[in-house]
Amino acid sequence: LGAGRATWYGVLLCSIFAIFPLIAPNYYTLMAALFFFGATNGLTDIAMNTLVTEVEKKDGQNFMSAAHGFFSLGGVLAGLGSFLIGPLGNPALHMLGVIFVVFLINLRYRKYYVDVTAPPMEKEGFSLKLFRPLFLLGIVSFIVMGGEGAVVDWSGLYLKEISKAPEFLIGAGFLAFSVTMTLGRFLGDGISTRIGSVKIVALGSLIAILGYLCVLQTGTYIALLGFAFIGLGFSVIIPELFRIGGNIKGVDSAQGVAFIAGTGYSGFLMAPPVLGYVGEQFSLKTTFAILLAGGVVVLLSTFLLRKREKNKG
Repeated sequence: LGAGRATWYGVLLCSIFAIFPLIAPNYYTLMAALFFFGATNGLTDIAMNTLVTEVEKKDGQNFMSAAHGFFSLGGVLAGLGSFLIGPLGNPALHMLGVIFVVFLINLRYRKYYVDVTAPPMEKEGFSLKLFRPLFLLGIVSFIVMGGEGAVVDWSGLYLKEISKAPEFLIGAGFLAFSVTMTLGRFLGDGISTRIGSVKIVALGSLIAILGYLCVLQTGTYIALLGFAFIGLGFSVIIPELFRIGGNIKGVDSAQGVAFIAGTGYSGFLMAPPVLGYVGEQFSLKTTFAILLAGGVVVLLSTFLLRKREKNKG
């Protein structure tokens, strides 16, 4: 289809299937509706990231991180928009309003992206030599998005049970994480242009490690600072992984992006329940100590990525 056309079709399908979970008459149709909404959302996500990769190549301009900044900003706006659900008294009507806005924006701007395609490329036969860099990127993606999922699911409980935070601050960890992630993504492209993708991943992992160390101090305000650092550190890593994966020689950009997205979402889905079990058996401090170890693994992996980059050069 081409990255641009696939993005447009993905947006259309997402818009169509977004409404069905809210009008499903029973449990089984709800499962089917969520399946198709998830599938079309995954298609759109991979298509958009591939599209950004291709436009970056053509224009010689980095904006992958800013694109993910708008993704994070969308989450913030969705959270604010959720306050309209009560006054409307109809979640399906609320979703229709969201769909209408998304569709109109894409209809207005589709002409700028719908015809973007990847240029024909001479592909090398798939081999372990090509799989190795993707595999390493996939591990980093799994760890980082697993950490994201853990912060989303467990930061509030950590502040409540470990930090003994007052009730009004229990949600502040996730808020601090979200705000710094959004800010970091809008700043990330400029930094990446100056120091390169691998160095910014290393810098992000160092900031996230500092954040985990702060969280493990358990004090409420230093833990909040820690969640803010984790969001800032993570903010630049996933966009850079998509950029690196979409530019590996001999690997189609869509395949590289899909591999990183797939491993990342696996981490996002799997890590929270597994780490929650660890937290139940031991302590949430143990959970965040494991996440700290994951941050160290990400930092060490950047040395391998740097070595590969030098060998390629």
